Amino acid sequence: MSERCGLVAVLGAPNAGKSTLVNALVGQKVAIVSPKAQTTRARLMGIAIEGEAQILLVDTPGIFAPRRRLDRAMVQAAWEGAEDADRLLIVIDAAAKVGERVEGMLAGIEDRPEPKILVLNKVDIARKEDLLVFAARLAERLKPEQVFMVSATAGDGVADVKAHLAAAMPDGPWHFPEDQLSDATDRMVAAEMTREQLYLQLHAELPYSSAVETEKWEDRKDGSTVIHQQILIERDSQKAIVLGKGGARLKAIGAAAREAIAEHLGRKVHLFLHVKVNPRWDEDRGLYREIGLEWSE
Repeated sequence: MSERCGLVAVLGAPNAGKSTLVNALVGQKVAIVSPKAQTTRARLMGIAIEGEAQILLVDTPGIFAPRRRLDRAMVQAAWEGAEDADRLLIVIDAAAKVGERVEGMLAGIEDRPEPKILVLNKVDIARKEDLLVFAARLAERLKPEQVFMVSATAGDGVADVKAHLAAAMPDGPWHFPEDQLSDATDRMVAAEMTREQLYLQLHAELPYSSAVETEKWEDRKDGSTVIHQQILIERDSQKAIVLGKGGARLKAIGAAAREAIAEHLGRKVHLFLHVKVNPRWDEDRGLYREIGLEWSE
């Protein structure tokens, strides 16, 4: 049996569960997940293997109506991720109605030439009586080659999606070694893991407008790594939220992030975090490069 390899763009509105699905398909965490919408910012790629097939999953930012430069860059990254894909994997929240965001995403996808696969996610919490009608309506509009109903969180139905994708990949050599799970650099993954802890620990207290930038990275002779990161926020009032009483919140965020980064790197990590207030952090050209987005004028 010959090797197969192809590119799959994972598209959907914010909070549809795209990152959770990519992690489930890969079998390991490669994309950060939080209950907050628009968590994914860059096109981090997960690499899934099924039999002789290597499936390159482009986990795109959620598609939504852009309001500022960062939003425009994220949406641009999502659409660029779809270009030249062998399949478009369209993830829809089965428990939600087709609102403005989903409608905008569908309008941009329905006439694209690439073969489409429709995944209705979160079926475990969707109203069963509405599900088949919802699926039929979307299938009629998108004309996908296959419709899957899954719960990416529970793992239900994920194996069927993976098997279908594997069979759909074109013949060709694998692009990455068998043990590589993502094309993201360690530096990028470390910043994402700290940002994930910000979202998980602060929930609604911290607005979406925050970022993590790696200032310094040093691999020491003793096998450990020293990482200095700054958390960028827009207002002084947010700084107090991130720091917490006596710096306790920042310490907890740092401890959890350090543990996750150490596990990812497979070595001891010394992580130093500090918080910087910059009302215009999302206008920093260098930061866009750091998180893998294109700067758009």
